[in-house]
Amino acid sequence: MIIGVISYATAAGIFVALMLVLLTGHAGGSFKRLLMVASLVSAAWATSAAYQAAYNSPFIFTQLLELLRDFVWLTLMLHMLAARSAGKDWISTWLKLARHGVYAFTAVMMLLAVYRYLTSPDLSFLAQFDLQLAGHLLLAVMGLVLLEQILRNTPSELMRAIKYICFGVGGIFIYDFYLYSDALLFQRVDAALWEARGFINAAIVPVIGIGLARNPQWSPGLFISRRMVFHTSALLGSGIYLLAMGVGGYYVRDYGGTWGAVAQTIFLFGACLILLILLFSVPLRARLRVLINKHFFHYKYDYREEWLRFIKTLSSSDQNVPLPERVIRAMAEMIDCPGGVLWIRHDGHEDGIFKPEALWNITLPVPASEPANSSLIQFLEIQKWVINLDEYKCDPELYRSLGDLSMPSWLNFIPEAWLISPLILHESLMGFVVLTRSPASHKHFNWEDSDLLKTSGRQAASYLAQHAISQALAEARQFETFNRLSTYVVHDLKNLISQLSLVVSNAARHKSNPLFMENVVSTVDNSVSKMNRLLQRLRDGVQAEPNRSVDLAQLLAEVVRDAQAAKPAPVFECDAVNLAVTADRDRLASVVGHVIRNAQDATAENGSVVVRLQKINGHAVIEIEDSGCGMEESFISARLFRPFQTTKGSSGMGIGVYEAREFVRSLGGDVYVDSKPGLGTVFRIHLPYQAAVKFVRHQKNLH
Repeated sequence: MIIGVISYATAAGIFVALMLVLLTGHAGGSFKRLLMVASLVSAAWATSAAYQAAYNSPFIFTQLLELLRDFVWLTLMLHMLAARSAGKDWISTWLKLARHGVYAFTAVMMLLAVYRYLTSPDLSFLAQFDLQLAGHLLLAVMGLVLLEQILRNTPSELMRAIKYICFGVGGIFIYDFYLYSDALLFQRVDAALWEARGFINAAIVPVIGIGLARNPQWSPGLFISRRMVFHTSALLGSGIYLLAMGVGGYYVRDYGGTWGAVAQTIFLFGACLILLILLFSVPLRARLRVLINKHFFHYKYDYREEWLRFIKTLSSSDQNVPLPERVIRAMAEMIDCPGGVLWIRHDGHEDGIFKPEALWNITLPVPASEPANSSLIQFLEIQKWVINLDEYKCDPELYRSLGDLSMPSWLNFIPEAWLISPLILHESLMGFVVLTRSPASHKHFNWEDSDLLKTSGRQAASYLAQHAISQALAEARQFETFNRLSTYVVHDLKNLISQLSLVVSNAARHKSNPLFMENVVSTVDNSVSKMNRLLQRLRDGVQAEPNRSVDLAQLLAEVVRDAQAAKPAPVFECDAVNLAVTADRDRLASVVGHVIRNAQDATAENGSVVVRLQKINGHAVIEIEDSGCGMEESFISARLFRPFQTTKGSSGMGIGVYEAREFVRSLGGDVYVDSKPGLGTVFRIHLPYQAAVKFVRHQKNLH
């Protein structure tokens, strides 16, 4: 009997405490009000049950208050389910029916309880009527069904705040289900289970409290200091430890024989000595503080806002502030530091070295470099800790216990140096940031600041690595463009050299011919002009001559005339006039000239090379046909238009046809090839054209 009184009195006191806590603050809305009502009704029910246990007399209010308690808790769970299922019409309809069903069933159960009490006013009626026991059991089942629906319909990101509320309220109905199913099975309410029920209900209140603390909307306005929780946890842990040691000492005495009492004394003394050592252990106390702060208190930062601001600073488009400086600023602003210095790893030295990369809000000479094998670098890379220099000065052994660590002398030249934060990329140290002291006198650096700096340091390291890779890629692309342009220039120079070689080879026979000498001067002057333009293009990089309107008939006539010095001499057939394209004239002439020279190289001196200009299906078509050796279809499809593929052996570079097609495609056209071995080849260059109006007028004036 006395156990039942203590059990239910404890439950009443705990529920009253929960109700008083909920009365503080104003947030929470309807949920908080329902929870206060549930706590009040539960406290009243537990008080009534304690009174009944104390006087061992029937008390109808206990049964009615228990039904009212179940009704309020079920209403609370229906409210939670409605909040989780907003926007789902079928669930809303189901909830309305369930709510009305709970109302009706509770009313029926209350009427039944009053009727049974009036007809059998003693405590034995519960054992005589299965109907009332089945009703209590059904209420418990309703609670468990609602619990399952709440957990099923709660998104995973909200489960952290809701699960402890569900566990606490669900614990009430789980125990009721066990109690009344046992009573229904054995036709009696087990006295031990009934007396333990108060303690069980009291035990679920702290679980509900954890759920309230995890949700800012439900959290009460009370504040419990971290120091109080720390000391309470330490005392509770010490009590559990001593209790366990006491049980151990009991068994040591009983099974120790003649040495039992002595062994028990030694055992308990050793246990107390170990407890004393643990209580004064600085690392253990620090870890306990971190554990409590992480799991029992609200976070110090609004991480969403901090992260958005951090990413915004890193990804700023302000070209006047380089990325390394933005990294320092982004990390410093999170913990209110006024400045900092960034070191980045450089692998050009034998073991690697960390050099200062940027300074922010610090006016001092550039600090010294730090070798990669120094104790500071090794500590940062292995431990990945944020070093608090104030903590290091007060207790250097705390850091040295984790590894050999000594601070470099250049730290003394950074005024108010406070923190050293590593930048970790793929578990390797990419760099580190030294931050200066926050001007806020109340600023206390703790585990949360450390975690924030370490996480932001990893993100900053990835940004710096991506920035370095982008710079290297840009430089590689510049070199690639320069090398490609150099290859094209060399190819064009090769063609010019071929022209000049023909002049030199014919000079001995025709040097006394005035017409030949005039042609030589014209050829040399044209070659010099082309070489100057090629060198200018190489000097200017990818900037080519501006595109302008080029008359194709005039261009082809000039290219054919220049190519007639070699055998077989090409023949120009103009089947269309007044065709112009917008292009770089020199490059277009070089492309066509290259195709003509390839045709000459592939054709015997008694063969033929014909150049035609036609207009087909809205395109200007330049056709170069030869009667040479031709090419295999496999070579055309697989190798002809690939760079550095040639049929000329060591004398060819294999880029002319590739360059020709790329240039033609840049103009909106394309290149097509028909060839058969032994019969010859036809190159067709399709280009979009426009009417050569100015050229036509010029021709009319000539006529």
